[in-house]
Amino acid sequence: MSTSFNGSETIGQIVTAFPGSSNIFLEHGIDFCCGGGRPLTTALRQKNIEEVAFLEKLNRFYAEANQKTDPNTDWSKLSSSRLIDHIVTTHHAYLERELPVLSEFVTKILRVHGPERRELAKLHMLFHQMKMELEQHLIAEEATVFPLIRELEHNPAPSLAEKTANAIRELEADHSGVGNLLKEMRAVTSDYELPAGACRTYTLAFHKLQELESDLFQHIHLENNILFQRVSNPANES
Repeated sequence: MSTSFNGSETIGQIVTAFPGSSNIFLEHGIDFCCGGGRPLTTALRQKNIEEVAFLEKLNRFYAEANQKTDPNTDWSKLSSSRLIDHIVTTHHAYLERELPVLSEFVTKILRVHGPERRELAKLHMLFHQMKMELEQHLIAEEATVFPLIRELEHNPAPSLAEKTANAIRELEADHSGVGNLLKEMRAVTSDYELPAGACRTYTLAFHKLQELESDLFQHIHLENNILFQRVSNPANES
């Protein structure tokens, strides 16, 4: 795979190599589904989009997406505040960016393919239920629970620890609900099995849903098994 794009690639090739590019194409009104066979430079000229600036943005996002976190990182060694910073800037930012895009994709494949693929109506309902719950969950974490954990890190008073633990129990229940919805989404799509001849949007939607699932697993692991455990078991705090 190339380390950057120069515009000679077709839109379809770019989206296949870098699914996150679909967000940029949507932002600029560039059709990557039916119009996916066009070279990027052609599409940019048709839209009167300045090529250099667009390519710089595309390649910057591509480079950022390829900056993988060291798989050997021992997250338990980070302070609670640093771990919260990582969760917010990595996993919360990912959800805030991808959930609206996925909503469009899931709705589009239901509209186009729903009459033949009845499971897409169930997928649409499950996804949007999860989207709503996640959006409310992120607000609760950033506005209430994370500030409590930060305060507790510097002031381990028993009353504050109890208040934080009670708030965390509600979030852990949310995590269980999201996990159940992810399982239902996998079941209804037969583990995201694509039908024969699936279009690019259908394929990309399923790819992004699996990427979402993977990110949520890591996100919830960091919270349930490390961050929240520190409140339940303060003796384990590094």
